[in-house]
Amino acid sequence: MDLRRWTHVVAVADRRSFVRAAEQVHLSQPALTRSIQAAEAELGLLLFDRTGSEVVPTPAGEFVVERARQLVFNSHCLERDVALYRSHGLGDTAFGVGPFPAVTFLPGLLADLRLEYPGINLRVEVSNWQLLLKRLREEDIEFYVADTTELPADPLLQSRPVAREPGGFYVRAGHPLAGAGPVSLREAWRYGALAIRLPLGVRAVLAGMLGLPSPAELKVALECDDANLLARVAVESDSVLLGAHAAVAAEVVQGRLKLLEIRDLPLLQARAGVVTLRGRTPSPMAELIISRLPLIQE
Repeated sequence: MDLRRWTHVVAVADRRSFVRAAEQVHLSQPALTRSIQAAEAELGLLLFDRTGSEVVPTPAGEFVVERARQLVFNSHCLERDVALYRSHGLGDTAFGVGPFPAVTFLPGLLADLRLEYPGINLRVEVSNWQLLLKRLREEDIEFYVADTTELPADPLLQSRPVAREPGGFYVRAGHPLAGAGPVSLREAWRYGALAIRLPLGVRAVLAGMLGLPSPAELKVALECDDANLLARVAVESDSVLLGAHAAVAAEVVQGRLKLLEIRDLPLLQARAGVVTLRGRTPSPMAELIISRLPLIQE
């Protein structure tokens, strides 16, 4: 069976619909249906159950799709690597970063790359780890740097830790709690908390300190993946910001934000890492960027 038909099988498995899969592979729906039927006839297996509201792989289909996905993946890698070999270049790349890397080490890294390689095109997606993982699986990005606390156990994923970023609670300089000395987390939380999407471990710690029955009960007044936006809201309101120290260093130096001392608060820090697809050869530019990240040697 040719690679094109394997691509059709993977598309139907991912989209759970012949119509949506046909749009993805730029075929008419009848043509895609015939392709899948031909694949099933050639293999002597029923790959998809078409009786429900969605098209889902049969047990035999799941077995085939897993291997078809690897074939398609390797084909894409080969095409890209051959193109890079022909051009003798570093190649463009796309990668993702979580909210804190986006405002800590990323700006300096990107500035250096623009100075050294002005002809290279980069695309950076800033988001939470769940959406970045989806982009990685879709091969829309080569790697991402974000929180890995809840990264699923998957043999196709590879993660390397980067330096942890400790954080704390911050308020504007004129905030009612700014000069109050140590306060309880309950006192601070009443003003409304600002935070990125918090890792489960951090949520558990905060929920325990607030006397909540579970992390799911923790209510964040404003949750956003843009750390700069959260800092601005903190400067212009009485809301309390939970953020990485490095992310708000400029506002602290300028006197716009002050670190709030919370009684009995343990060290809060994200466990971030570089996440890649195992078995995929990174482009030379991706490899260069990863080599400049603050990796921790395990």
